[in-house]
Amino acid sequence: MSNIQIIQGGFEKELKLQFAPSIKAGFPSPAQDYLHESLDFNRDLIRNPEATFYGRVEGDSMIEAGICDGDIAVIDRSIEPCDGDIVVGYVNNEFTIKYLDLKHRKDGYIELRPANKAFKPILIHADDDFEVWGVVVWTIKNWRRY
Repeated sequence: MSNIQIIQGGFEKELKLQFAPSIKAGFPSPAQDYLHESLDFNRDLIRNPEATFYGRVEGDSMIEAGICDGDIAVIDRSIEPCDGDIVVGYVNNEFTIKYLDLKHRKDGYIELRPANKAFKPILIHADDDFEVWGVVVWTIKNWRRY
């Protein structure tokens, strides 16, 4: 199972970028060296700073969705979760990150689906202690493992 450790974030800083706002996958433009812009998490990534949290992912149940152990999930608690969203669920006193599958509501349960065939879905019934804690809107990866 992939658990997630919740971290309160501060969103006051602007980061200076030394490259163009979009990064091309082809040949770089010589003009890119002269473009300067800033990245403001509040403006560019975070719609609701007061309802947004970070979570550090532990485990590999979401690896086929590109979410790996050690990644940081940006979680917005103000978004209404929809079928198919990647969510942070609070299940029986534990946080977990999974796909939300609402297709079985008529059958009396919902599923939290992993993105790794080695893991089984978590079935949530009415008597389970469960809430969708927030919706994952971004992930941040560390491509260089130390």
